[in-house]
Amino acid sequence: MSLELLKKLCETPGISGREERIRELVQREMSKYVDQVQVDTLGNVIGIKKGNGTKKIMVAGHMDEIGFLVSYIDKQGFIRLQPIGGFDPRNLVAQRVVVHGRKDLPGVLMPGIKPKHLQTGDESKKLKLGDFFVDLGLTKAELDKLVRIGDFVTMDRNFIQMGNLISSKALDDRAGVYIMLEALKRLQNQEADIYAVATVQEEVGLRGAMTSSFGIQPDIGVALDVTIAADIPGTPKHSHITSLGQGAAIKIRDSASNSNYKLVDFMRNLAEQEQIKHQMEILPRGGTDAGAMERAQTGCPVITISLPTRYVHTVVETASVSDLEDCIKLLTRFLETAHEGDYKL
Repeated sequence: MSLELLKKLCETPGISGREERIRELVQREMSKYVDQVQVDTLGNVIGIKKGNGTKKIMVAGHMDEIGFLVSYIDKQGFIRLQPIGGFDPRNLVAQRVVVHGRKDLPGVLMPGIKPKHLQTGDESKKLKLGDFFVDLGLTKAELDKLVRIGDFVTMDRNFIQMGNLISSKALDDRAGVYIMLEALKRLQNQEADIYAVATVQEEVGLRGAMTSSFGIQPDIGVALDVTIAADIPGTPKHSHITSLGQGAAIKIRDSASNSNYKLVDFMRNLAEQEQIKHQMEILPRGGTDAGAMERAQTGCPVITISLPTRYVHTVVETASVSDLEDCIKLLTRFLETAHEGDYKL
């Protein structure tokens, strides 16, 4: 398993609603493994790998990342931001960003509060997203030639390997897209028609999965995403959700969907039979594209395969290489055998 493609996916910019660069990469890679690739009106990339028409399985991994839009430029050339997606302001202090204007511009992200050296005892305060600004080191006159209101901004952090782990911005959910592409590459003798969808605008309301699933009308929906691995100091074991190194996570429920229990049983039994390391996941808050697929048209049975990930929605999202491989194996074998299951309630 080469991680070079995952590195490219993570480092390619594309926030919700501005996925054009990541879409081009995904479209090019997906075309190697499917019979047909199309892009729908909202910008979802849909790859179709034909079987015998027994069932239609939709696999969805979102290609958007959280980021910002330029909302205001003051007279000094400092940029104010509109968040796109769920940020914790505590994770944004002293970060680097890229403003994607008429060209890509590196900048520094900081809150508009006094430096620690100048604060008095009562001046520390709880950070808010509205406190943050970007410094590009340019004057207002220079900025006016390069940056416009509405230009998008991404966090600036590279993909690295450290020990048995990988870390990057945007593992959520470029890792899911990678798992999908790798499974398509390995797939053999599947009977179902596979609709592999790299969805848009998941981080702002599962929008791409909603529109694409209405068009596809799948019999089975499988979302691919990261999930919380809170297996770190400060979190009691019963709150870990998942743990790194313990395999692919088979989701039972989250706040957007309840996985079809027959699908859960089928996938768990499959993982046991194939000796694929796995763990079961119940996520109290948060959701995946499964929540949209579950509601499309008259609905369909859905499930999510999750990659356990530490530090989600930061620039150092961290996952296990072995868990990544287990997710690919599980998805591949599921797509080859899913037609054998009966998921009617």
